[in-house]
Order: sequence, then C-alpha cells, then structure tokens
Amino acid sequence: MWSVLKREVRNYIQNPLFWMGIAVGALMIYQNVIPYLNIHYLGEGETIACEGPETFRDGDVFEGYVPTEEEQRREMWEDQIRKILISDFALDDAAARSLISGMKEMDFRSACAYLEEYGFPYAAYYYADTAYHRGTREEINSYIAQKLEGRTFSYYFSRKFADFAGLFMGFFATILLSLLFLQDTRRNTWELLHTKPVRAGSYLAGKAGGGFSVCLIALAVLNLIFFGLCSASVAESGFRVELADFLLATCLYILPNMLMIVSVYSLISLLFKSPLPAVPLLLLYMVYSNMGGRNADGVYGYHGRPLAIMVRFPGTLFDTTPPPMALLNQSFLILAAMCIFFISVQIWKRRRIY
Repeated sequence: MWSVLKREVRNYIQNPLFWMGIAVGALMIYQNVIPYLNIHYLGEGETIACEGPETFRDGDVFEGYVPTEEEQRREMWEDQIRKILISDFALDDAAARSLISGMKEMDFRSACAYLEEYGFPYAAYYYADTAYHRGTREEINSYIAQKLEGRTFSYYFSRKFADFAGLFMGFFATILLSLLFLQDTRRNTWELLHTKPVRAGSYLAGKAGGGFSVCLIALAVLNLIFFGLCSASVAESGFRVELADFLLATCLYILPNMLMIVSVYSLISLLFKSPLPAVPLLLLYMVYSNMGGRNADGVYGYHGRPLAIMVRFPGTLFDTTPPPMALLNQSFLILAAMCIFFISVQIWKRRRIY
C-alpha cells in the first residue's frame, strides 16, 4: 500500500503541470477574494467610492454597504413602494401615502398580500433590495468591530477561501486524478496486475490514498499562500488571523469532496477498465452540486444539495454561513466514499486471476 501511495505522490509532484495548476488556481482564487483583503477601519475623512444604488440586496462592507436595521428597512421599503405607486400607478402623493398607511400595522407577509390585491405583485422583491444600505464611516467601523468582537477575521475570510478553493479543487482534482488509474487500466498492465499476489484492499488504498494525498499537498500550498496574504493584508488594521481557521474550513468543506472524487474514480476505473468515463460524470456531478434552488420560503439561492461535492458560501463576508445541513452532508460524503471504496475492492476481487 505505502509503496503504491508514495509512487503516485512522487509521480505527481515531479510533474511541472501539477505546480502550474496550483499556480493558476491560486491566481483564480486571489482574483475572487482580493476585495475582502481590502477591508479595514475607515480613518477620519476616509470614504469608500461606490457607484451603486443607495440600497442593495447583496452589498458588502468593502463596497461601503452595511446591513439595514429591521425597522429602518421597513421604512425604506414603504418609501420605495410609495414612489413606485406614484411613478408606475399614476397615483398622487396623498393617495399613495394613504395606501401605505393602510398596511402600517400589518406584518410583512400581510402587507405584500395587501399590495398584491391592489395589483402590486412584486413588493417582496423591493424589500430584498433594502437588505443593505450605504453606510457612514461610523456605521462601517461599528459594523466591522461588532463582527470581529470575539471572532478572528480569518474565521470569516477562511469560508470565502473555502468557497473558491473548493470550486477550483473540484475541477482540478477531476482533471488531475484522471491519470491516477490510467496506466494501470491499460490492457497489458491490467492483466498483469490481476495475476500478481496483490491484495485488493492494499492496492486500491494505495492508489486512492495517493490521489487524496496529492489533493492534500495542493490544498496545503493554497492554505499557506492565502494565510500569508490574509495576514499581510490586514496587519495594519490589527485584525487577528489564525492558520487554524483555514485548516478547519479546508477539512470541513473541501476534503470530504476530494475523498468522494477519488472514490468515484476508483469505482469507474474498475467498472470500465478506464478512468476517462469518470471525467464527464464528475463534471455533471459538480454542476449538480453547484445548482441553486428555492428554500422553504420560496427564496432562490444556493442552499446546498444532498451529497453535493461542493460547499458554496454566497453572500457578504461577515454574514456568510454554511448552507443548511452542510456538515451532515459532508459526513454522508465520507460514508458514501467508504461504501464506494468497499464496492471497488469487491470488483477487483471478482476480476482476480488465480
């Protein structure tokens, strides 16, 4: 087992394309996370240039937006509805205000139903646009301080890193690991392997372990790169950055996905005597994993999918949360990968030539 694992790792790390892939991945991830590295406390008289609207549903603090308080949000929404009633429904200001006052005591859902009866079916969408508003210097600094009270900056940043690193590693591992079983499934090598006294478990554990170890090496390099970038970028602001946050996010949200990809390659390679059919299958698997959907409230977004091999963290940096059931799904991925590995061992044994 160990000799097979070491051979696979050595073959990959000696290939310049492996390191070129990591370099390309680091650049891609950097382009996506660089705005978060510019977050800092605003000094006296400092402002953030923003050409966006006054309110925005996905505004982030590096753009100058802060979350809107619930009471203020309702006022903004009602004012926006009033303006639309005047401009699009040809009501005068007094009639629009009268209509708005009629729903003052209603909760949000009732108010939306009230407006829908009037012929205004999309009121909820305008409410979503009030989620964030342009903040003053004091509001921005207060928001950052509140979010970092008891939390490190890397606690939040590592999730964004896991988002884009997980996306890159999904494609990287799919392409990279297509070579893992390629040599062994060639006709002359395949037949020779099945005549040797090689234990199925040891052989497959070595191959799968080698592929997984290569993914570990790539992720270790990426973790060190972005830990260093994050530490250097926020040093002046005094934000705390810990390597443990990066490692924890990687272990929770990326490694189970890599384990699943390796296991799928093992199974497909033994079923078809070639790893290549696994490539389009895994690409489709990633598309499925990255698809959005509607939650129980009918809101469209990324909410995670059963056995998905990708964990995304959309939304603003300080309000980023894992999708529902994400950790449970990652646990199921590990269990499913172990089951697939067991099936692969049985397939190898059935094709053993004594």
